[in-house]
Amino acid sequence: MDARDDRLEMADALARQRQAESRAASALIQAFVSDAVAAGLAPETLTARTYDGRSRVRTSVTGWYLKRDRSVGVGTDGSFYVLSTPGGLRERLRGAHLSPADPPLELGRGARDGESLPLDEALRKRLAGGDSWG
Repeated sequence: MDARDDRLEMADALARQRQAESRAASALIQAFVSDAVAAGLAPETLTARTYDGRSRVRTSVTGWYLKRDRSVGVGTDGSFYVLSTPGGLRERLRGAHLSPADPPLELGRGARDGESLPLDEALRKRLAGGDSWG
């Protein structure tokens, strides 16, 4: 095997690991949505922060924020969303269209100290906080 083959094998292993993590995170999110609905936790229309950080725009996603800074959320459809958008004129007028993202098992991984949070803990805190959470 040469170095190129080693790099390809490592990339494949990393991709498999990320897919497995995403599947596990998706299962946690699906359970959260069921629990939130059963607990009567009212979903809301989520907003996304513009890339420049100056404002927030409404989105077409209804769900729950997972972090107090409202940077990520879960839709009622069980999808995970990173709540950021370019924030051009179109988004400001019509709202932002967000696509679901692959959920991580740790929110904010690689962020500054104290800014990462395990997904299961964030979901537990959000559910325990009820409607007064945010």
